[in-house]
Amino acid sequence: MTHRERWLAHLHFEPVDHVPDEEFGYWDGTFRRWHQEGLPAEITDNAAADAFFGFAPRAGVPINFDLMPPFPYEVIERGEDYVIVRDGAGVVSKAFTDGHETIPQYLDFPLKGRREWEELFKPRLDPTTPGRYPADWDAHVERLNNADAPVVVFAGSLFGWLRNWAGFEGISYLIYDDPGLFEEMVEHLCWFSCKLIERAVKDIRKIDAGAFWEDMCYRAGCIISPKMFRQYLTPRYKRITDLLAEAGCDINYVDCDGNINEVVDCWLDGGVNCMFPVEVGAGTDPLELRRKYGRRCLMMGGVDKHALARGREAIDDYLDRIREPVLEGGWIPHVDHRVPADVSYADYLYYLQRKREIFGIPQPEPWEIRKARAEGHVPEAPSVVHFDEREQEEKRLQEWLEQQDKEESQ
Repeated sequence: MTHRERWLAHLHFEPVDHVPDEEFGYWDGTFRRWHQEGLPAEITDNAAADAFFGFAPRAGVPINFDLMPPFPYEVIERGEDYVIVRDGAGVVSKAFTDGHETIPQYLDFPLKGRREWEELFKPRLDPTTPGRYPADWDAHVERLNNADAPVVVFAGSLFGWLRNWAGFEGISYLIYDDPGLFEEMVEHLCWFSCKLIERAVKDIRKIDAGAFWEDMCYRAGCIISPKMFRQYLTPRYKRITDLLAEAGCDINYVDCDGNINEVVDCWLDGGVNCMFPVEVGAGTDPLELRRKYGRRCLMMGGVDKHALARGREAIDDYLDRIREPVLEGGWIPHVDHRVPADVSYADYLYYLQRKREIFGIPQPEPWEIRKARAEGHVPEAPSVVHFDEREQEEKRLQEWLEQQDKEESQ
């Protein structure tokens, strides 16, 4: 099976050769720690890590949903151990520069009311702005129509962006102080998303998934009530997912951290049927979601990152706990957010090995061989090897490296 075939079959509860092999990503501090524990120094970001660990790819549709033009980036103040900046969304924040990682301290948000919406944001959310689609769009259509990886199109944000631009407190007050303006903004974002993806829906033979970004939940639950969610958001998600359905898309996932329990129904009724990353520590239990919603609710994620930090026994216990529902289908297991720096490199490698063993995922051949082949230096070979073949592959790699050293010395 191609990864696209496998991905679609698994999320439709159909038989597969193995569970899809995906992961979310890593914090910068995690890379720094792992470099001291054996991770090659050149692996410094999530894209490089995906290639290094051999995870399956996605095929993204290149549409620009950004504010255009962005707000001018500005360094407002630079201190001995901090910097205050205004970013491309107009948000002013303070970040420390002494090497320790913290969430930036947000000092000011540009979206305060109707005037800022009309003058600063709405003009930057024009779907007809040049540059939304790449100049070589036809080449991308050809690539996507023949992709072996699942084709995913970003479908926008109805609340998360507003939260970013107004701040947590600002958007919470605005909903009550000016509900008419809030609805206008949500309606514009829905229209903006539909207009942007119309061309993709028309040109691409099949879109496999729509991807929303929200981050509107915390440990205590959603920022807005389920009643407000259903009033303002659910019907507009439905308009977007109905449009995506014209391109054969029946999987739509939402990226939302935190405790999503009270609003899963609201997303499902809007056609958003896959939850990601199912953050266990914040109170979202993937097993409870499966019990409550059955096959109606798909999942990506749901592996407790805190279990990885507790060591190998905890890793085994957690993977054993989720084994049966994952194998049933409709759930791609991976860490429920970026892997934090309290997880050792050795334990993360152990987690990957055990996950692959339990869910029948072939072990990718050594990274050095995959990298060399991509550079045209190694003859083609099977793209994956099973665990019982690993020793032979390592021997093959060693023989190839020795041959390279011999050639270079001559």
